[in-house]
Amino acid sequence: MKAITRWVPALGWLRDYKRENLRGDMVAGLTVAIMLIPQGMAYAMLAGLPPYVGLYASVLPPFLYALFGSSRQLAFGPVAMDSLLVATGVGAMALAGSKDYIVLALTLGVLVGVLQIAMGLMRLGFLVNFLSRPVISGFTSAAALIIGLSQLKHLVGMDLKRSNQIHVIVADVFQKIGTLHLLTLIIGLSSVALLVAFKKFLPKWPGALFAVLLGTLAVWLFGLHHQKVQIVGTVPAGLPGLTLPRYDWATIQKLIPIALTISLVAFLEAISVARAIATRRRYAIDANQELIAMGMANLGGGLTGGYPGTGGFSRSAVNDQAGAETGLASMITSVLIALTLMFFTPLFYFLPKAVLASIVMVAVFGLIDLKEPVRLWKVKRADALLLLLTFVVTLTVGIQQGIFVGVGVSLLLFIGRSTRPHTAVLGRLKGTDIYRNIERFPEVETWPGVVIFRLDASFYFANVAFFKETVHELLLKGEQDGKPVKAVIVDASGINFVDSSAEEALQEVARELKEAGVAFYLSGVKGPVRDVLRRSGFCAMLGEEHFTFRIQDAVDAVLEPHQGEPQAIFETGLVNQRAGTVSVGAYLASGAESAAVDEPAEEDLQAAPKKEEKDIQTVSLDS
Repeated sequence: MKAITRWVPALGWLRDYKRENLRGDMVAGLTVAIMLIPQGMAYAMLAGLPPYVGLYASVLPPFLYALFGSSRQLAFGPVAMDSLLVATGVGAMALAGSKDYIVLALTLGVLVGVLQIAMGLMRLGFLVNFLSRPVISGFTSAAALIIGLSQLKHLVGMDLKRSNQIHVIVADVFQKIGTLHLLTLIIGLSSVALLVAFKKFLPKWPGALFAVLLGTLAVWLFGLHHQKVQIVGTVPAGLPGLTLPRYDWATIQKLIPIALTISLVAFLEAISVARAIATRRRYAIDANQELIAMGMANLGGGLTGGYPGTGGFSRSAVNDQAGAETGLASMITSVLIALTLMFFTPLFYFLPKAVLASIVMVAVFGLIDLKEPVRLWKVKRADALLLLLTFVVTLTVGIQQGIFVGVGVSLLLFIGRSTRPHTAVLGRLKGTDIYRNIERFPEVETWPGVVIFRLDASFYFANVAFFKETVHELLLKGEQDGKPVKAVIVDASGINFVDSSAEEALQEVARELKEAGVAFYLSGVKGPVRDVLRRSGFCAMLGEEHFTFRIQDAVDAVLEPHQGEPQAIFETGLVNQRAGTVSVGAYLASGAESAAVDEPAEEDLQAAPKKEEKDIQTVSLDS
C-alpha cells in the first residue's frame, strides 16, 4: 500500500481525510472554478484555439493532477505562458483556429504529457535548475509584453498580424490604426479598469467573473454583436469525448522542440508556486512526482480535447487562501467545470472577446518585473546583462529563441566561471592561526618564499589548466620579486570534488615542484577528495606528512626545520648542489623535462645531517 501511495499520493490523504477540511476544500474548489471558467476560455483564445478548448483543458487535467501530485494546493489548468508557447509552436505549422491547428495543439498536449512523465520517471526534476533567475525574469517579462500585445486585436477590434515579435505587432498596429473599432475598445478598456479595481480594492473577489457577467449582459441587452462587437458564440454543450490526435513521426519531430520548452517552463512555474506554499504550510514537495503528475494531467487533457497546462501562480494562490487543504479542492473544481459544460454553455454565447482579452492582459502585465533588473545591476552586473539579453532576444526574435539563448548563455557563463574559479593568496592574521586573502586583509603576515593559496571550486578537468597556470604564475612572481618560492601550500578546504584529470594534474605539479626543490603541502583536504587521492597513489607519492589538517601545521612543517640554520637557501632560492636541486627560475626557464637535475650520490645522502623531527599534526588518510 505504501508503494502505491508513493505513486498515487491521493490514496494517502483520501484514506486519512478529515471532515474539518471539507468546508475549506469546497470553498476553494468553487472559487477556483469561478476563476478558471473565464480564464480558461481567455487563455485558449490566446493559444489560437476556440474558447471552449480552454474549458476542455480544465475538466480532466485538474482531477488527474490531484490524484498524482504531491502539492495539496496547486491549481492545475491553462495558463498564459503555456498558451503563448502553444501559439508560437503550432502557429508556425497551421492557421490559428483551423481544424489542423486544433489537432496539432491536442497532439502537443499528449507529447508534453509523455515527456513530463518520462522526465519524472528518470528523476530529471533537477533540469529546472538550469533556468537561472535572471533568465526566468527576463523571459517572463518579455513574454508578458508579447502576450499582452497579442491580445490587442481583440481589445480594439483590429485585424492584426499574429506574431511573437514585438516590433512586428507594433508596426502592424500603426499601419492599421484607422480600422480601430471604438465600441470594442470601450468594452475592453472598461473591463481592464474593472479588473484593476477589483485587484486593488477587492483582491479576494472574482473580478474576472464580474467582468464576464457585465460584458455578456451589455452585449445581450443592447445587441452590440450586431454592431461588429466580436463574441464567443456557440460553445459546444456536453463533456469532451476521447480524442486521438495525429501521431505521425514527421509531425512529432516538428513539435518536440516546443513540447520540450513547454515541459520545462510549465514545470518551473508549477514547482515554484508549489514549493512556496508547501514551505509555508510545512510539508514536502517531490519534484519528480510533480513531473509525473503534470504529465498525467497533460496527457489526459490532450486525449480529451484540451491543450497543455500547468499550475498557475494566481489560481494556486487563490486556492490556498480560500482554504484548500487537500487535492479534493481541485477535484471539486473539475466537477464544477464539467457541470458548466453540460448545462450552462448557452450563457457564454454573448460573451465579448474583448473581455477575455482584458482578463489575459491584466493577468500577464503583473508578471513584468521592473525591480529585478535594477537589483541585479547593483548586486551582479553580469546577471543583469544576462536578464537584458534574454529579454531583448525574446521580444525581438521569438519566445523559444529567447529562453534557449538565455539558458545557453547562462550555461556558458557557468562553464567559464568554473574553468577560472576564484583563488586567493593567503596570509596569517597576527596573533592567530587564521589565514585570509592578502588582497582583502593587507595586514596579514606572510613569509618570504612561502606561498599559500586557496582554490574555491571543485577541481576537475575544466579548471586543471588554470590550476597549473596559477602555480606557475606564483612561482614566477616569487622569482621576479626576488623571493624565490621554496614551499607551496594549497588550502584545499574549498575543494569538494576531484576527478581523474585533477588527480593527474596534482601528480604532475608535485613532480615539477619536487624537481625544482619546492616543498608541496595540501591542507584541509576533505574526506571524499582524500579517498580519491589515496586510491590513485598520490598520497603515497607525496607522503602522508604533506597532508595537514590546518594551514598552520603546513607552515610549521616548512619553517621549523630551518629555525637556527642559515637562511640563505630559504630566502634566496640558490641552487642546492649537494641535494641535487635546481632553482625555480632555472626550472621554469628550461622546462621540466630539460632541466638538469643531478641525482645525489648515495654517500652524500648518508652524510646529510638528520633534521630534528617535529611533532607536526598531519591528516590521517583513513580518517
